[in-house]
Amino acid sequence: MKNILLAILSGLLLAIGWPTYGFPIFLFFGFVPLLIMEYRIRHNKYHKSQLFGLAFIALFIWNMITTWWIYNSTPFGMWFAEIVNSLLMALVFLMYHIIARRTSFTIGSIFLVSIWMSFEYLHLQWQFSWPWLNLGNGFANFTSWIQWYEYTGTFGGTLWIWIVNIGIYKSVLLFIEHKDKSILYRSAIKNGLIIIVPILISFIILKTYKEDGQDVEVVILQPNINPYTEKYNTTDDRVGELLSSLTASKISEKTNFIIAPETVFADNNRLKNFQNSIAKKTAADIINGYPKANFLSGISLLDVFKDPSKVHPQTNKHKSGVYYDDYNSAFLVRPDGTNELYHKSKLVVGVENFPYQSVFKPIVGDAMIDLGGTVAKKTTQSDREVFFTKEGIGAGPIICYESVYGEFVSGYVRNNADFLAIITNDAWWGVTQGHKQHLAYAKFRAIETRRSIARSANTGISAIINQTGNIVSSLPYNEQGALKGTLKTNDKITFYVQAGDYLARVAIFLMISIFLFSVTRRRKKISIP
Repeated sequence: MKNILLAILSGLLLAIGWPTYGFPIFLFFGFVPLLIMEYRIRHNKYHKSQLFGLAFIALFIWNMITTWWIYNSTPFGMWFAEIVNSLLMALVFLMYHIIARRTSFTIGSIFLVSIWMSFEYLHLQWQFSWPWLNLGNGFANFTSWIQWYEYTGTFGGTLWIWIVNIGIYKSVLLFIEHKDKSILYRSAIKNGLIIIVPILISFIILKTYKEDGQDVEVVILQPNINPYTEKYNTTDDRVGELLSSLTASKISEKTNFIIAPETVFADNNRLKNFQNSIAKKTAADIINGYPKANFLSGISLLDVFKDPSKVHPQTNKHKSGVYYDDYNSAFLVRPDGTNELYHKSKLVVGVENFPYQSVFKPIVGDAMIDLGGTVAKKTTQSDREVFFTKEGIGAGPIICYESVYGEFVSGYVRNNADFLAIITNDAWWGVTQGHKQHLAYAKFRAIETRRSIARSANTGISAIINQTGNIVSSLPYNEQGALKGTLKTNDKITFYVQAGDYLARVAIFLMISIFLFSVTRRRKKISIP
């Protein structure tokens, strides 16, 4: 019973430390009860099954409390995400448990940190990608603590959390063994410094950082079109009229960008006819008479064809002999009428991407998790497109879910983006933590790249985020309107943009090395140093 209570306590501590309602200090000891529970059952007869089951309880509680809001878009999708992610996390703990029984405390601890970071990296790469609960995301509402993410990315936060958790766990075990209160006092000082010093470094970076770029005036549109009842029943003509009206209330002679949200134009647009589309005509009409203004927006595009040689793994089959590629895209229209297109590349599992079709399609058919109003497979592009104005200002168009991926977003900066434009639709989850967390995670991208962000969200929250991750101005959720503001460009490259998720790659190397070491040596008695 005590082990069950320890597992439940871990789940609750992790949950109340999570953004946007929580306080991240709890993350620094949220795993300690789970680690103590693992140590208690390490030599039980059924230790593996007990550990896996109890770890699942803890991690399922954390997953459910923090991301239950997926239910508002799909009950099946919510249960699938919560159960599978909790099972994978529990599997990580089981692997640690197996290695910890064969190695020293220090090596086992390094393995735990390494395999957890490797798991988070997997969630950024594979087709079942779900990095929402990567530990480094836990500081989303306390960006003054993690300005050093420009050097480490969110994996620096993950490493920080684990170092403190293991330090506290070690002290608890030593206290249980020696009953010496001085152990706890020394632990409080040591681990307190491990928490405080990075925060102080972050404050120094924050106070000394200066934005030294060109001013860019943006008008961000928030049409507030309900995706369940209006979006796919609203013509592009009506959408165009609404966007024109919203823009007219804010646009000026100094405006450089008008930014509209993801797939706001969704009226059966064909890729080959984009030049004559209502979307492009609307954009041209809006910026007509404003020689500095460029229009950036989201659009759904279809490319229908019969040529079987054009079929690729992301192609959909409409009927016999007819195929189509389905794009979630961004476009830019300049004052001279020229345009650019970018196709979303990080796809939402189940809606825009059917993971590992060759394995799962024979089993589940065409069933998918419907998080976004479509079940068609989306077609992507491999490179990060940057939209440049005639004056040479580069905007990185980030579409919705893509904003959760740090190394991915850095690709826009390597392609010379001067600022980032996030276009999204956050109405699927209702008035929950879903849209708040999504906005909060965008602040990491500003810090990692030191790029200002203009965020246009249908149904909110639209915002301007500066290069230190601070929200300068915003429009509330579920409010129709336009947001006008000025952001700064930047052409400097941060260490993180250059190196990417190097901490995760080091972790993968350590995980593999320790695993091979542990399975090829005799088991020794575990001791706590």
